[in-house]
Amino acid sequence: MSSFAAVALRERFRSRRISQFTESVIREMTRLAMSKGAINLAQGFPDFPAPELLKQAAAEAVAKDINQYAITWGAKPFRDAISAKYQRTYSMDFDPEREITVCCGATEGMAASFLAVLDPGDEVVLFEPFYENYGPDTQLCGAEPRYVRLHPPDWQFDPDELRRAFTPRTKAIVLNTPNNPTGKVFTRGELETIAELCREFDALAITDEIYEHILYDGAVHIPISSLPGMKQRSILVNSLSKTYSVTGWRVGWVLAPPDLTDSIRKVHDFLTVGAAAPLQQAGVRALSLGDEYYNDLAAGYAQRRDHIVASLETAGFQCYLPAGAYYVMTDISGFGFADDVGFVRHMIDTAGLAAVPGSSFYAQPESGSQQVRFCFCKKYETLELARQQLQRITVS
Repeated sequence: MSSFAAVALRERFRSRRISQFTESVIREMTRLAMSKGAINLAQGFPDFPAPELLKQAAAEAVAKDINQYAITWGAKPFRDAISAKYQRTYSMDFDPEREITVCCGATEGMAASFLAVLDPGDEVVLFEPFYENYGPDTQLCGAEPRYVRLHPPDWQFDPDELRRAFTPRTKAIVLNTPNNPTGKVFTRGELETIAELCREFDALAITDEIYEHILYDGAVHIPISSLPGMKQRSILVNSLSKTYSVTGWRVGWVLAPPDLTDSIRKVHDFLTVGAAAPLQQAGVRALSLGDEYYNDLAAGYAQRRDHIVASLETAGFQCYLPAGAYYVMTDISGFGFADDVGFVRHMIDTAGLAAVPGSSFYAQPESGSQQVRFCFCKKYETLELARQQLQRITVS
């Protein structure tokens, strides 16, 4: 087939809704790291084992023949465990029968939620820099994003700019806290500002809270749905992936009021039918873990954070210290490169180290052209090797 014919065929059968899609930059950097044998500090998955008791629970579930479809919106023991976890951690009540939907990771949970509540022409407020999936999720629904900037070094937003982003067409605001890529943890005051606008403009808050237990320096995670009047206009998305170091299990959940849950379950059913049954059973054990597990998790990541920040600053990066999650956003202007993409490719080629270009987290790529994100959910041996590799980066 000629190149002209191939292009014509592609254009003929590509839907308009994905015309602006590109490959995930994060996954692209992982591919490049693998092809070059570079250390992967791009994609946020641990290179250390998941907790032994979770692996044992999964193996036991398979051995007990929990291998067929669970109920589409989640096995009852797992939904009960999710409900108990939110009551124990946040004193929040979620009905397992009417307000909890188990899905294939937070990624599907966000997509199903968007598809369930958004129509073409609706507007969605997104804070930027943002996790790269939110833009395509919005486009799949035919909705229109309205961006509000988070400003370094503390990644604060301007309340007046946020108010201007809300209009009579605003259907939802997306809130990721603790935040990827910045590590920002939204304060109660900031959440109250957002909640007030949601109530005033009759909008939903769709929240991605997968880093809820990875917090530093006294930061506290507060679900916006726990604020007065917000449970009935909030959709909370979470998963096992980050808290329990099982990113490949793809088991997540969505918490929402009954009417919204009914819509989300319909979408979820036809997207994926259901999450893996034996891994849901293992999730019951994960969610029963006590405070000691979460305290140790945060303390371990705090040490990793301090390790990589020291390494990056020694190598010439300006680091924005994260209050949560397991990423560090950096300023690379001191290296003299024209843009972040060229810098990251240079780093892979010369230092054997992969990270994510900051431009992938902005609607206008030039806004992040001097920023790069590193993840630090890695073994200390990996982080120490990365420290050595960073010294090989040269100034342009």
